[in-house]
Amino acid sequence: MTTQPRRTEGSGPQTASVVTDLPFKPQLVKAVFRDVTSLHVSRPAAWAAASVTRTVLTEIIDGARSTAAEEARRRLIPKDLVSAIDRNVEVEVGSAWYLYSPTFHGLMGEVRNAGGALVSLRERRGARTPSGVAGAHRFEAGVRRLLGNREVGAVPAMVRDLDGIASVFLTDLARDAAMVVREGGVKRFGTVSLVVPGEPAPASLLKDPLLALSTRRGDRRTIGRDDVLAAVTMQLFGDLRQRAISEAAETTRNTSAN
Repeated sequence: MTTQPRRTEGSGPQTASVVTDLPFKPQLVKAVFRDVTSLHVSRPAAWAAASVTRTVLTEIIDGARSTAAEEARRRLIPKDLVSAIDRNVEVEVGSAWYLYSPTFHGLMGEVRNAGGALVSLRERRGARTPSGVAGAHRFEAGVRRLLGNREVGAVPAMVRDLDGIASVFLTDLARDAAMVVREGGVKRFGTVSLVVPGEPAPASLLKDPLLALSTRRGDRRTIGRDDVLAAVTMQLFGDLRQRAISEAAETTRNTSAN
């Protein structure tokens, strides 16, 4: 009898289908991580980051689609994006992109320095273009695939904005995941509890499963799946954060740690 090769954990048809279903490919995710860190990125970490980015962009597109539907349109335009963010503060991500997009120029407001002088948009942008902004074009294929999945189209300016938001968000996620590895966990958590006199104190937030991600296990050379999920707790909040973490965990549940 011929001995069949042993299938390694995370391989097989289900794993292949997970990669196929992700509009933002793991190779692209790893390229973004390389822009901000020299740490190794595990395969589950790349899948988790791709899944989270998909969740965020889907939420934004759905919000914009609802706005367009009110005007009986199936083609999204930049004002639909503005409306989606205005109606749902949870999707206000990738904010560094706003300084580079004409869609948001009129919404940024005036900024003045300590002397009261108006700070120009060029000064606010800084001399260096962030890597997430410079690499936004890499996300077009994934954005168009997501739009198709949601059965809507978008004008080129809208696609450009979605590209930029996705790229900047993922760049920020990669930077925070690298920080989690370097610092051995999330160090930014703080809590404030309101206690009403005569009533019992609220339960400790340390029982929150999201805060459990603040303690890291593993080596200091590799960004793992849980490092990405910990970074999500810093980048997102509310129902969107919970859904992004849940969907990323589901995407990576059958993969190995590295």
